[in-house]
Amino acid sequence: MTKADFANISYTNSDRQTTWCGVSVIDGDIYQSFLSNAVASRLHDEEGVHEFETCLRGLATTGFARDSLNAILTAEVPEERAWAIGEAIAEAYLEMEYGITWPWNMERDKRTPNASLPGADLIGFEINNNLIRLALGEVKTSSDTNTPPNVMNGRGGMIHQIDNLASNLGLINQLLKWLLPRCKGTDNESLFNTAITLLLESGNKAVSLFGVLVRDTQPHELDLKTRGQFLANTLQAPATCQLVAMYLPCNIADLPSLFSAGGS
Repeated sequence: MTKADFANISYTNSDRQTTWCGVSVIDGDIYQSFLSNAVASRLHDEEGVHEFETCLRGLATTGFARDSLNAILTAEVPEERAWAIGEAIAEAYLEMEYGITWPWNMERDKRTPNASLPGADLIGFEINNNLIRLALGEVKTSSDTNTPPNVMNGRGGMIHQIDNLASNLGLINQLLKWLLPRCKGTDNESLFNTAITLLLESGNKAVSLFGVLVRDTQPHELDLKTRGQFLANTLQAPATCQLVAMYLPCNIADLPSLFSAGGS
């Protein structure tokens, strides 16, 4: 059993600095609570929405202005695409299982028309006892029956993207430039300073990489094993990589209908 009481470990293995594991999600009250609370909160960016609404309501001082504001607020279209739900599941799970702190909800950028994301699905800090490291990663949601699924392979696949996160200094530059203003002046500024100091002193290698594959198929170690072994041959210590396959108890295609119904 993982730290998350709704998931059992189906397989786990490692090769040098790379570890991979598959977890089978168990449907039930604990999992349903996870979806309706932790996942829904990230999917709908409840913290950001509350801050946004509070600020604007303070500016609407007349009945007409309040009606105008309500028209804007009710016009929001909730995020209900399967891949976005998969990312929210992955983020909430990593926060619970690996102690990841997310300084910024990426849903805010996904909702911006034609937004240019900084080149990683996951950007945060891994807090392990007194060690704080930059955490970067990718999420793929797939119903592909192939083992491994096609989203793991090729230039657009998860493994190439993770390898790029570990070795492309131009991308690291872009990510840090994006991350700094989102941490500056917040409780996360000290995490940023500590993690980036460690990164620089390690020769730009001290980063925790994560890849999460969200599946609706039966667990199979080959979903991750060969790709994990590939990364073990390319990553340079002290970089580490954790690959996780989450096997859901429902069809991925059904996820949007679950959340459009107000939860699962």
